Amino acid sequence: MDMSSLPERSILVHQHLAEAGVAAEIRVLPDSARTAPEAAAAIGCPVSAIANSLVFLADDEPVLVMTSGGHRADLATLATELGVGTVAMAPAATVRAVTGQAIGGVAPVGHPSPIRTYIDDALRVHSTVWAAAGHPHTVMPLTFAQLVTLTSGTVISVV
Repeated sequence: MDMSSLPERSILVHQHLAEAGVAAEIRVLPDSARTAPEAAAAIGCPVSAIANSLVFLADDEPVLVMTSGGHRADLATLATELGVGTVAMAPAATVRAVTGQAIGGVAPVGHPSPIRTYIDDALRVHSTVWAAAGHPHTVMPLTFAQLVTLTSGTVISVV
């Protein structure tokens, strides 16, 4: 892979993948893939195979939830699954501070420090899931098992 063609944040993601022994090729898309439907159309996969990286505040603690693009996460279900009182979407400034990445390009890895991560059980049905790779124009293919291993994520239901 030609690293010089990748945005800086995607290079950090690639380095994290390499350190973990995961040989996923980061793809640069010609157009933004900020939403699951945009990413699915650009990749040519089902929208439910898109692993959205969403940062929530669980009792005011930032957590990363990798959800299937096929549905919206239910906040009440998340609160129950995470064992917290309240769950709310994190503001953009918090997302950037916690992940070092912009909304629409948040990767499951490559953050300044580890983030407690949860993974939507619905992603399990796909042989390949697609996640953002640190920039709104980059994506990477992973298996469900790689996603769980890379993030040390806890598999939960989000709907």
